[in-house]
Amino acid sequence: MNLNSPLFDRIRTKSKQAPVIEPKPKQACAHPGCAAAGEFKAPMGRLREGQYFCFCLDHVREYNATYNYFNGMSDNDVARFQKEAVIGHRPTWSMGVNRAARGFREDGVDPVVDPLGMFRQGMGARAADPPRQPKFGVAAMKALATLGLDDTADAEKIKTRYKEWVKRLHPDANGGDRSMEDKLREIIQAYNYLRTAKLV
Repeated sequence: MNLNSPLFDRIRTKSKQAPVIEPKPKQACAHPGCAAAGEFKAPMGRLREGQYFCFCLDHVREYNATYNYFNGMSDNDVARFQKEAVIGHRPTWSMGVNRAARGFREDGVDPVVDPLGMFRQGMGARAADPPRQPKFGVAAMKALATLGLDDTADAEKIKTRYKEWVKRLHPDANGGDRSMEDKLREIIQAYNYLRTAKLV
């Protein structure tokens, strides 16, 4: 494509001019007798939410120093306002109290099918089962696993299982075959650990 072609000379485009921004007319300070520009907003009060005075810097500082949102409210009203501010001044109710929202019929029967009993009265009263604590430490559990036992094994069961493994893996019982010696060493080490841990 030839950009020096005479065809490109005849293409006209709009020149990009910056948009003209008209300055806003400055509002006069709302303080009586002040002719300065009111550039700073100050709230009008509790019963006039979203409405503002426009003051100059000196008068907005003076106004803010004396402004009291709770002016004219009793102590009880102030306390109630502060309590409602926690929930954003929205209505709330305790769980299970709003019968209309849960769909109760006029005769008081709850039509919600609850096979797991999640919405029963006093659901949180029953304490959860405590988590099962392991009876032995990690090393003891590894030693028991080496012997093929779990954490329910008692001392008698550990001794019996140890004797079974030794009889099965010892080279004298296998006609001198030493291929199972490593497994036998593991069994003996596991049993010795359980003895030092006073589990046998």
